[in-house]
Amino acid sequence: VFCFSDPRTDPWPLVHSPLPVMLLFAFYLLVLALGPFYMCQRKPLKLRGLLIAYNLTMMTLSSYMFYEFLVTSTLDNYSYLCQPVDYSRSELGMRMARVCWWFFFSKVIELLDTVFFILRKKQEQVTFLHVYHHATMLFNWWSGVKYVPGGQAFFIGMLNSFVHIFMYGYYALASLGPRMHRYLWWKRYLTIMQLCQFVAIAAHSFYNLVTECPFPDGFNIAVFLYILSLIALFLHFYYRTYTRGKQ
Repeated sequence: VFCFSDPRTDPWPLVHSPLPVMLLFAFYLLVLALGPFYMCQRKPLKLRGLLIAYNLTMMTLSSYMFYEFLVTSTLDNYSYLCQPVDYSRSELGMRMARVCWWFFFSKVIELLDTVFFILRKKQEQVTFLHVYHHATMLFNWWSGVKYVPGGQAFFIGMLNSFVHIFMYGYYALASLGPRMHRYLWWKRYLTIMQLCQFVAIAAHSFYNLVTECPFPDGFNIAVFLYILSLIALFLHFYYRTYTRGKQ
């Protein structure tokens, strides 16, 4: 599977070669390095209208992807315990491959989160966790769409899309200004939801490693180790923000 790309997705935008994704990543690092320097003598940009539109768009896209993952997997009788990739060009097989591509492309769009933080001079938000998560998801899902668009991967995309509906809903409310702050008391629970998502994905991947499932072990190992790193980073964020912060 690592040697042969899926012929269905290979001709799709950004998939055939890793070069476009690597160039995007290089540009992302350039923005991270030069953006704060460019903004240091300038006033922070408000971007209120743009942020509202962006967050509502991402919320809508997340809702669409969650719907597609859920409905397609249900119609195709996907197993939540073990699901190999359907490499056929059947209607449902192609539908699942397409939503996997959209999920990958959403990770390209989400790099704008960092750009907006820098333009608004919210550099404290550009943490190691933020950069690590955004950059690695880009490469992780390029690999997924290139080699295994579907199968067990649907579970990750479906859960993450569901969580992002609430996450970008939160950001949309926050971008409306200070008057909305009293309605944003649930940020802590959003972090808990993200952690629950990671624990579910870790359990899902681990189960497939200890049972006989015709889904590549290499991908399950990579997902499992990556999710463990996110659990550690998000637990540290939770402690720093909600436990130590209150003390």
